[in-house]
Parts: sequence; structure tokens; C-alpha cells
Amino acid sequence: MPVIEIETLEHPLLADYAGLTDVAMRRLLEPAGGLYLAESSKVIARAVAAGHRPRSVLLQRKWLPELEWIAERFPEVPVFVASDTLLEELTGFAMHRGALASMHRPELPDAAELLRSARTVVVLDDIVDHTNVGAAFRSAAGLGADAVLISPRCADPLYRRSVRVSMGTVLQVPWTRIGEWRQAGPLLHEAGFTIAALALDEHSVPLPEFAASAPERVAVVMGTEGDGLGRKALAAADVRVEIPMLHGVDSLNVAAASAVALYALLTARRP
Repeated sequence: MPVIEIETLEHPLLADYAGLTDVAMRRLLEPAGGLYLAESSKVIARAVAAGHRPRSVLLQRKWLPELEWIAERFPEVPVFVASDTLLEELTGFAMHRGALASMHRPELPDAAELLRSARTVVVLDDIVDHTNVGAAFRSAAGLGADAVLISPRCADPLYRRSVRVSMGTVLQVPWTRIGEWRQAGPLLHEAGFTIAALALDEHSVPLPEFAASAPERVAVVMGTEGDGLGRKALAAADVRVEIPMLHGVDSLNVAAASAVALYALLTARRP
């Protein structure tokens, strides 16, 4: 493994790690260059296990032993080692988890192919908070959803905060981007899915009632953090579903709502 001790920030591959502050990165749906960043040795391992290839690794020296396995898999990948001060100057944040890897993005699967064998999918519609995206993916993985579909303006699931919050499950759950609802609605219907929009509405069905007699294939649509689902998403839905609430609380955070909805749907199907 070519270990490179850096004392300056002049190496061209270090540009992958420059200026990773949230303010800069939140403006990008998917950063240019076909790359994403995996943070921590655990997430790097999950990325490699998912078939993703690293371009380089950046870490504190004490983490070298934990990442020696990369030498066997990718002997050509450079590993940059630097002081904490230099790492923070380069990335714009303190690397508490000790390691970053610049990973080549895999090609996203075709949505129709992804839906072919799925029964329960989550659709994230214009959710812009990376933390909520990561948490929704963790719910999808832990509770057994088959896939996640994200809208054109949804935040990048491979942004480092999304990956971290998801505990790496964005690297395990099949996902892809879909088009606007004029394409996404027919796509889901052609695949046999009932589109269930989580929304507060006078015509909404309580979640326990819907889960008790849910159709074979369901696409659960989650809306944005502020305004919820837009009119185009609601118009495409076959049914509107709400989580019953108490004490004057009208709704849950979108990440929590995804967990509740998936638990209700998927446990109802189990014998």
C-alpha cells in the first residue's frame, strides 16, 4: 500500500477532500467527478463490500493498522497520512472518525429493473436534509424495505453525513433516482405498486387500518421537512395515509415517520 506522508496540500488527488464543509456541499445534489466520500473505517469497509472502488484514502496515522486490508484488495490506491491540523485545514472539519476514502460512484440502477422484484419501496420526495435522508435509509434497511427511490431534488444519499447517519446502509439498500411525478407515477403503477402518500388530509386513512389490508406492492411516499408532499405527488397517490397522533402533535419528523410507517406495513405482512 503506497502510504504518502503529506506535509503540504499540493498533491492533485487531495482536491477530492478539499472544503468539505456542509455549507459548500449542501448546494450539490451529486458532486462532480463521479465520486463520493466514505467516512470512518466501518463505512469504508461497507462501501468496498458493496462493490465500490476507492480512489484514495486519507487518514490519521493511528488508523493505518485498521485499514491495512485495503493493500490486498487495492494495492494501487494511495493512502495519505497527515497531522490532525493539516487534515482539518484540508477538509474544513475535525476528522473525529480518523479516516476518509474518496470512492468511485457506482452507476445507479434502472428504476424499472429495481422495482421488478420489490414489494415495499420508500420514495423520498424532495427531502433536502442529509440527516433525514440517511435516517430514512437506515429505517428502510433495518425494517426490510426492498428499495429506496429518490426524487430529482432530493439530497444526495452518498453525501458523507447521509452515509454516516445511515450507518452505511445507503451502501446496502438498493436505490436510484426517479424522474418527476409525471414519469414516476406511471412507472410505479406499471410495476404494480399502490402509491401511498404519508400526508395530513381529511381523506387520509389511519396507518393501522391501511397496514391491516395493504396491497401486495406498496410505495410509501415521504415529503419534504417543511411543507410535506407537493400537489403533484399527492395527485399521483392512490391513497393518503396518516400516522395517528396525540396531545396536539400533528406529525412526526420525516425520518421517524418512515420508521413508523415501514414497521406497521412490514410487520403486518409477517406470519
